[in-house]
Amino acid sequence: MLDHLLELSAASPLLQVALVILATFVLEDAATVITAIQVRLHIITPMTALLALYVGIILGDIGLYGLGRLAACWPPARRWVTLNEGRAPHDWLSRRLFWVVFVSRFVPGTRLPLYTTCGFLSAGLPVFTLATALATLIWTTALFTLSLPVGDFLLAHLGAWRWVGLGGFVLVVSLMGHVFARIQKHKT
Repeated sequence: MLDHLLELSAASPLLQVALVILATFVLEDAATVITAIQVRLHIITPMTALLALYVGIILGDIGLYGLGRLAACWPPARRWVTLNEGRAPHDWLSRRLFWVVFVSRFVPGTRLPLYTTCGFLSAGLPVFTLATALATLIWTTALFTLSLPVGDFLLAHLGAWRWVGLGGFVLVVSLMGHVFARIQKHKT
């Protein structure tokens, strides 16, 4: 659907940016791969695509932080943390915030619980934002850059079936992340 909407909005870069940003709120990696293929089809420019991806992903991460802050306003949730742990989670996270947030970008399944926890514990928003922005620049740029030649291959060899190949590529990227996380878990 994103590909079709980007084609329809080819005359409006601002609309394209808005569409890519919204797509990152649904599935970041899929939005990155689809947007890279749209770059290869000359539907969206590389700079517009990357900027929209960066903004969307960082805003999504800050949104998760905000959901955690919102949850902290619920008295039963706040009492549960205070009664069971005191300030220990906040202190531990505050000392390691940058690296914990930075590394979580590369480990599947960690961002939702970690980012909402950061918000819940009022971990430093500026440090959180810096860490997620730098990690996003690295991860998204790498995935986008990898997706460009994969997109070329899919467009050249699969024609109308390219979207099946695209789905397979997104699945492989996701599975590789999970395999990497399991390998790391078994090492520790």
